[in-house]
Amino acid sequence: MTAITASSPLLVAIARANGASGYIGDGSARWPAAHVLDAAHLFRLAVEQAPAGTTLHGVAEEGVTTRAIADAIGRNLGVPVVSIAPEDAAAQFIWLADFLQADSPTSNAITCDLLGWQPTHPGLIDDLDQGHYFAERATVS
Repeated sequence: MTAITASSPLLVAIARANGASGYIGDGSARWPAAHVLDAAHLFRLAVEQAPAGTTLHGVAEEGVTTRAIADAIGRNLGVPVVSIAPEDAAAQFIWLADFLQADSPTSNAITCDLLGWQPTHPGLIDDLDQGHYFAERATVS
């Protein structure tokens, strides 16, 4: 599971509910991403080694486009991938709309140099393509 997205299951649920996987505008906004296991390793290194007050960027990928994320979700759900107009984003993506519209490339260079951290787990698109976000959950009656 990628840390960027703890939001991945929500994006999948939104796409499933709407019958389409969406991105806002041209989908060029970028999200930095890190696998949750890489992020956990970084947190441990930060607690053990980082000087007090240090700012760290726990990203493995500097920026995955929201279009690429929507494409992966659409491909795995078997639903169309569509552009959502910025003015309709809040209705489609609820609280995630502002995040999906923000272009947020982020570098991990200082973090890697300072702590020797090297992400090793799958990137966001590879993680999505493993399919575990798309399995239907069993419900208890």
